Amino acid sequence: MQPISAIAIYFLFWFLSLFLVLPFGVKTDREAGIEPQRGHAESAPHRFSPGKVVLRTTILAAILFALFYANYVFGWITTDTIDFVKLGE
Repeated sequence: MQPISAIAIYFLFWFLSLFLVLPFGVKTDREAGIEPQRGHAESAPHRFSPGKVVLRTTILAAILFALFYANYVFGWITTDTIDFVKLGE
């Protein structure tokens, strides 16, 4: 695998992980016991911590990329493994 391809795939995993991680640990104003201010959405987070989100996203993306790369090197799951229809046979 070319290094630029590995970097591109890592960033794909990073952005996928970002959307997986965003909803965890978020509380609305009502869940935090505070009355929301007028004009704010009811679902808006009480406190948003971008540092925690970036750290969690980076860790999850690294784990997912490591699994992807290990599969690429060792060939645990191939296209033949997931081809259930076997067209042409």
